Amino acid sequence: MASNKGAGLKIGHDHKLANHIENRIIKDKYSPDAVIGEIRAKGLQFDTTICTKTLYSYIDKGVFANISNRDLSVKCDKKKRQYQKVRIAHKNLKGTSIEERPLHIEDREEYGHWEMDCVVGKQGGSGATLLVLTERSRRKEIIRKMPDKTQASVKKELDKLEKKHGENFSKYFKTFTVDNGPEFLNSTELEASILDPQKKRLNLYYAHPYSSWERGSNENANKLIRRFIPKGTDIGKLKHKDIQRIEQWFN
Repeated sequence: MASNKGAGLKIGHDHKLANHIENRIIKDKYSPDAVIGEIRAKGLQFDTTICTKTLYSYIDKGVFANISNRDLSVKCDKKKRQYQKVRIAHKNLKGTSIEERPLHIEDREEYGHWEMDCVVGKQGGSGATLLVLTERSRRKEIIRKMPDKTQASVKKELDKLEKKHGENFSKYFKTFTVDNGPEFLNSTELEASILDPQKKRLNLYYAHPYSSWERGSNENANKLIRRFIPKGTDIGKLKHKDIQRIEQWFN
């Protein structure tokens, strides 16, 4: 229920709308823009109509009793981050740099170009890790639970995907952009096809160290995953249906 409602607020006494907004943001992890977008797309009827900008303003002012900026994954007026100059990854000289990645991938128009990263669990826990794949054009998410954060586990999951899609794998998975973590360092191994070891199944590109914005879609996905799986959670205790639910929420 919204609080501090008065004549000066457009939402007025539309408790139904206020409750809907709170449930979507708190329970279903929607962003304010997603809430307003769903209302418009589905033609949901309320006594009041507000836009995304107004909703953010209400949250800022504390209009809602149960919502604050802490409930938002990314604040709408967040200041642009100042990034440091990129550094060369000396330990990964054999890999292909993002500087050599085809320029058309930046346009985000062609499907099949992914960003890949890992979300780790509780230190001292089971060691289980999430492998997170984010497609750059449609923001499709693939989330897989791995027993540990090793290249062997990453390769195993990519092998499963290739076996699942068969000869169409290279159609759906053309390139992967990753950081310089040890779980991704042997590009030759990860690029090699499990179905035909003499062929490359994908092209792997490495972002510059300390340059997470070069995998911005992936980084944003990881932040959203943390809303479901806070730091300190033992990922090993999560069931397959838990991971699947998060993946379905994204998609």
